[in-house]
Amino acid sequence: MLSDFTNDPDAPPPPDRNIPGFVPPLPRENPRARALPPRAAFAWLRAGWSDLRINPVPSLLYGLSVFALSFLVVWALFQYRYEYALFPALSGFMVLGPLIANGLYEKSRALEAGERIGLARMIFVRPRSGHQALFMGVMLLGLFLLWLRAAVLIYALFFGMVPFPGTDALIPMLLLTPTGWALLSAGSIVGALFAAFAFAISVFAVPMLLTERTDALSAMGISMATVWANLPVMLTWGAIVLALFIASVATVFVGLVVVFPLLGHATWHAYRAMDPAAPIGRTQHAPAR
Repeated sequence: MLSDFTNDPDAPPPPDRNIPGFVPPLPRENPRARALPPRAAFAWLRAGWSDLRINPVPSLLYGLSVFALSFLVVWALFQYRYEYALFPALSGFMVLGPLIANGLYEKSRALEAGERIGLARMIFVRPRSGHQALFMGVMLLGLFLLWLRAAVLIYALFFGMVPFPGTDALIPMLLLTPTGWALLSAGSIVGALFAAFAFAISVFAVPMLLTERTDALSAMGISMATVWANLPVMLTWGAIVLALFIASVATVFVGLVVVFPLLGHATWHAYRAMDPAAPIGRTQHAPAR
C-alpha cells in the first residue's frame, strides 16, 4: 500500500493505525444543577414566612421603609410631571428589589447561624465582599436607567415625538386603541427581558456578595448559571415574586410591608438551597448610629 501511495501522489495517505478513533467525551454532571422540583419554590416561601414570624418587628419595619420609599417615588413622579415613567419605574422595582433586600438576607443568615439581630444591624450590614457589593448596585442601577430610556424610546416609536398627554388621557389611549395595545405588548416584552436578565444576575449574586469574598462579575455569572441550570424551579419562583409584587401594587404598595420582607427572607433560603456549602458565619456590620 505504501508503494501505491508513493507512485500515485493523488491517492489519500494510508491511515495511521497508532492514532485511536474519535471518542466523544463522557457526559459531565452540571455542578450547579440541584434537580429541585418546581414545588420547592413554595418551600422557600414557607421558610421565609417562618423567618418573618421570628422577631417580626425589624422585618416589618424594613418592609414599611420600602413601602414609604415606593410611595415617595410615585408621588415625586406625579409631582414633577414624570408620570410617563410610572410603569417603567414599577417594572424597575423588580430590577433593584434583590439589592434593597440585603438586610433581610442578613437576618435570615443570622437566624440560621443562631445569632440575634436587630433592625440596626439589618440596615448597617456590610457585605464580606466590601466595595464589590456597591459595584453590583451601580450596575443594577445602570440597568434600571437603561430600561427607563428604552421605555421612552418605545413610547416615541408608537406615538411619535409628542408631549406626554397626562395620566388621564394615557390610560384610555393604552387600553382602548390598537396603537396602545401594540405599545403595551412591545413594552411588556422588552420590560420582561430586562426584568428576567436582572433577576438572573442578581437573585443569588447579592446574597453571595453578602457572605463570600468574591467579585461582582463572578457573582453575577454564577447567579445566571445557577438560574439556567435550575430553570423549572426558578421560573416558578419568578412567577411567585411577580404575582406577590402585582398584589402589592394593587394595594397601593401597602402590601409591601409584609410581601417585601417575606420575599427577602425566602430568597435567602433559595440561595441556601442552591448553594448549601455557602458560609453562614458572621458578616461585617457597622455599629448602630
